[in-house]
Amino acid sequence: MIDTSFHSFTEDLRQRLQKPLPGEVAHQKMASTARYRLGIKPNERTRRSAVLICFYPYQHSIYLPLILRPQYDGVHAGQMAFPGGRMERIDENLTRTALREAQEEVGIRISDVKVLGLLTELFIPPSNFYVQPVVGMLPYRPDFYPDPREVEAVVEVELTTLLDETIVGDSQIEVRGTLVDAPFYQIQGYRVWGATAMMISELLMVLNAD
Repeated sequence: MIDTSFHSFTEDLRQRLQKPLPGEVAHQKMASTARYRLGIKPNERTRRSAVLICFYPYQHSIYLPLILRPQYDGVHAGQMAFPGGRMERIDENLTRTALREAQEEVGIRISDVKVLGLLTELFIPPSNFYVQPVVGMLPYRPDFYPDPREVEAVVEVELTTLLDETIVGDSQIEVRGTLVDAPFYQIQGYRVWGATAMMISELLMVLNAD
């Protein structure tokens, strides 16, 4: 049986996601200087992608998974992220992209995911992607089966951790040989910054709205 408090939380979040979203106001709070220094804007080569923010109940609390990207020769190597990836021709929409990628990357059973709504689509200059955050829920804690090519580790994050304002920090991070000022969330020893932090910022603003 699904936890009643978890059901109340997800139903409240579903309703909140139907209202006007804070979008850029929330994004700017956690945007790094690299975002504006690059000067890249959406163009004809910009591609579409999506990520899944998936809540689930566990031990009388609420969790969601983040993933650690492995080290590779790419702009997002070694970063914390939500499961997700680029839209493929087989995807009828970006919600399907988020679900498919979550299944491929961490083994979430997408037939069990209930989609609650969407956050604001976000442009990522370094990779020239628009990313659509899709918010969903599972009524149980999933078994994770990370694809080692895409995921070095799955980090289960308790919602109360994200709501703790003391995890917010700011520092200089080296990005391809250049130091940039980057706000971040300190979560279980990892610094979550960039687009993922901007999505979390909007999620928290939605959750904390009156």
